[in-house]
Amino acid sequence: MLFQLEIPIPENQQIDLPILKTKRIELFVKREDTIHPFVSGNKFRKLKYNIEEAKRQGKETLLTFGGAFSNHIAATAAAGKIAGFKTIGVIRGDELGKDVAKTLSKNETLRNAFENGMQFKFITRESYRNKTSEEFINQLKKEFGDFYLVPEGGTNALAVKGCEEILTNEDEKFDYICCAVGTGGTISGLINTAKKHQKVIGFPALKGDFLVNEIKPFINQNEHWSIQNEYHFGGYGKYNEELIRFINKFNEQTSILLDPIYTGKMLFGILDLVAKGTFPISSKLLAIHTGGLQGIAGVNQKLKNKKQELIKV
Repeated sequence: MLFQLEIPIPENQQIDLPILKTKRIELFVKREDTIHPFVSGNKFRKLKYNIEEAKRQGKETLLTFGGAFSNHIAATAAAGKIAGFKTIGVIRGDELGKDVAKTLSKNETLRNAFENGMQFKFITRESYRNKTSEEFINQLKKEFGDFYLVPEGGTNALAVKGCEEILTNEDEKFDYICCAVGTGGTISGLINTAKKHQKVIGFPALKGDFLVNEIKPFINQNEHWSIQNEYHFGGYGKYNEELIRFINKFNEQTSILLDPIYTGKMLFGILDLVAKGTFPISSKLLAIHTGGLQGIAGVNQKLKNKKQELIKV
């Protein structure tokens, strides 16, 4: 059986905000976050063909990597359960494995993955940096037996193939396609399927110019796309009170919940560029909501510990 989910075609929800009217810009959000509570948005797209390939190879186990609040870890566990696979998560941070019951009680991401049948291996941050080495992979095979390896974040050629299915014929009316960027798989798929009149804009969740080189091997053309590096809020997993306030206000105004790691930064960036007059009058923008909402619980715990404003869910 192939990995399939019975899902509705995500709607494009129009955003009605004063700044958009003032600048005469149309903004829609593609609600990929509604696909599945854990395998939502780009995570479903990235896993779809990888799981089909794992079945084709006769594998019974999926193994992947991630941090303690990884959307990808939660999604792989849920998708693996749906498709009938055992799943193994190699998790950065050996301290998390010293009292697993305590870790699971405090970490909703890992708890959800565990409840979906994922087995964990907690490793040191030093070991994690070597996770792609042949020696390390061979050690994992000795420990767990044969498995299908899904890369951290899920990005590979099959993941890009899945992300090429995000845009539909209905989306041809848009001038700009915007998405958050982590490992580059989602934007690569969008670049490959965007029409010639469309420009794809990526909003990285982390610092550094290396993403351009990460994306290039997966795309079929080098025109009509760009990266906006000004909205990472300090790097991966970084956020501040301004971003949290923006997420809450955006939710109040639109009934769309954003996460502070990816989609919150993207929408903040889009609306800031609109305010600055970056887009021509009458431009039509489509922002891809890639999900990731399960990670909010972990962020809110950190905000609560600092006695700061929480993300309202």
